[in-house]
Amino acid sequence: MMGLLRGVARTAVVAGTATAVSNRVSRRQGGRWAQQEAAAQPAQAPPPAAAPAPAPQTPQAPSMDDKLAQLKDLGDLKESGVLSEAEFAAQKQKILGT
Repeated sequence: MMGLLRGVARTAVVAGTATAVSNRVSRRQGGRWAQQEAAAQPAQAPPPAAAPAPAPQTPQAPSMDDKLAQLKDLGDLKESGVLSEAEFAAQKQKILGT
């Protein structure tokens, strides 16, 4: 009877050890797979985040055509007598940025 009990006990110990080792190997392998998946995730495009608030728009510098049109209008005002020579010069410097 003692031999049978020893055999059963030995079988239980071996089975328990095998189960523990198997579980440990499974957890380690699962961890490795999770790391590989995590490393592969950044390669894919992340889901789009909420749209950022639009940046405040800065006024754009007028183009050369805009400046020429303003200078032409300014010259017309000077010729018609609405602007004096000093006012014309001041406005002209303002438009040209000098």
